Amino acid sequence: MADALSVYVAALVDGLAEAGVTEAVISPGSRSTPLAIAMAAHPSLRLYMNIDERSAAFFALGLAKAKQRPVALVCTSGTAAANYGPAVVEAYYSRVPLVVLTADRPHELRDVGAPQAIDQLYLYGRYAKWFVDLALPEEADDMLRYARTMAARAVQTAAGAPCGPVHVNAPFREPLVPHIDEAVWERVRSVSRAPQVWRGRPALPQESVSALYEQLSAAERGVIVCGPLDRPGFAEAVTELARALDFPILADPLSQLRAGTHDKTYIIDSYDALLREETAASKLVPDVVLRFGAMPVSKPLFLWLKRHRAIRQIVVDDGGWRDPTLSADSFVQSDEWILCRQLLEQAKPKENKSAWSAIWREMNAIARAALERHLPKEEWFEGNVFTELADLLPAGAALFVGNSMPIRDADTFLFATNKPLRVLANRGANGIDGVVSSALGASVAANPLVLVIGDLSFYHDLNGLLAAKMHSLSATIVLLNNNGGGIFSFLPQARHKGEFETLFGTPTDLSFVHAVEMYGGRHTVPHHWVEFRRHVSESLSSGGLHVIEVRTSRAENVRMHRLLWNEVAREIAKYLESRGMA
Repeated sequence: MADALSVYVAALVDGLAEAGVTEAVISPGSRSTPLAIAMAAHPSLRLYMNIDERSAAFFALGLAKAKQRPVALVCTSGTAAANYGPAVVEAYYSRVPLVVLTADRPHELRDVGAPQAIDQLYLYGRYAKWFVDLALPEEADDMLRYARTMAARAVQTAAGAPCGPVHVNAPFREPLVPHIDEAVWERVRSVSRAPQVWRGRPALPQESVSALYEQLSAAERGVIVCGPLDRPGFAEAVTELARALDFPILADPLSQLRAGTHDKTYIIDSYDALLREETAASKLVPDVVLRFGAMPVSKPLFLWLKRHRAIRQIVVDDGGWRDPTLSADSFVQSDEWILCRQLLEQAKPKENKSAWSAIWREMNAIARAALERHLPKEEWFEGNVFTELADLLPAGAALFVGNSMPIRDADTFLFATNKPLRVLANRGANGIDGVVSSALGASVAANPLVLVIGDLSFYHDLNGLLAAKMHSLSATIVLLNNNGGGIFSFLPQARHKGEFETLFGTPTDLSFVHAVEMYGGRHTVPHHWVEFRRHVSESLSSGGLHVIEVRTSRAENVRMHRLLWNEVAREIAKYLESRGMA
């Protein structure tokens, strides 16, 4: 049986590597021994051990997100596999390719009370793009071909549009220790190679492109909305299309459009603040919206699109049905970059450009100037973190943003810049869990990396810091500590003063310094922005794990946000009055 186990698991692992997997994240356990040993012995795989399965899964997700290719994730049987669940859900919704391999008891030990045996069949339900319960190891040539084929299919399914997680359940009988040497690799490679898969990107037929361009070019008032989307070449293509159509682009911070060397003439980066002013929002209603990527972070934008159902909304997606407003008129199933290039081939320069996009750009400049002018220069305000980091981060750096308030502040205060920066976040299920682990996983491929995260989210994934210690990773974590759930202070729940702190504010009064030091990190607490800048610069230059804790007040944070939004509204109202649009 040992020989059968050795060649079978070698065929499976070699098939993963041949299909393009170069990294594996492994959680320790007994039943997964065959996979772990084979992966450790494979010359093309780099391994990352992570003891906590939930952290391991989010680490793999962050790594796959940054690399934009499948990563293998391995655990033992039982509840270890269940702990992968939250990250699998996030990978499904954020379209991140993961190959999840869960070891299992053999069939005769299932549902009979065997230890560490749960029902792992379809464990992740509809959140796995594909599931297979592998056959037990055999050394027949056909079974080695089977193992390699299943590995190739898993990788290609995870990487196929839309990307997502797949689940490979691998039952093993004892003994569990394979004998992996060069002869084993030669044996499995002599039987077969993993099937080669030629994968293309979906594109529209020419007649459909022509019909779509005709609709867009005929619109006098058009807008392009770009949500979370990380596609090489898309920024250049969509900004060129915006110029050809004379459409402004409402660019989410995760669209990768706000930072970089591409043309930003048509980029609107302050639309969240702008659309909070009701008169302006009513005057800026377009005839058509061409939307790329997932729905943006901004709630005012979401409500604006939902409120004006007469707008012709065209959603471009390479798979799936992402329309939470339930207002889309058309869905275009195409690769986003390819569609932009196809439309540009149809484009004819507009001889007489309307005032429409100029008004958008003027109002955006007014909103941005109002925000910049009234930002508190000396006080601790959470929004300032993003304006500071935009200056401090070097070209090519990655900014990972936590959910709840940090991503919303990035939307408001991370202004367009010519500096190339990559902005990442877990915006599939939008949870606060696993953010530290995801950011550290991303830091393997995206370096230097800075994570901006709230205190509750940081506490939720403290175990994730172990990855930095175990794998000598470098990351700067800016911890926004307002002692609780800051986002709830902006919601209607905040009016219930009696129960608010207990149920929603949830202050923890924790000191994080000892936890950070336990994982080999350096913890600092700046007292003013000069110190903050120094700590960030030192952390970026020295490497390692650095946690820079910015202590703020939830109440003051709400007050300052509302003051800024009011200033934007006042300036926009003056502009509208000056143009006779009030």
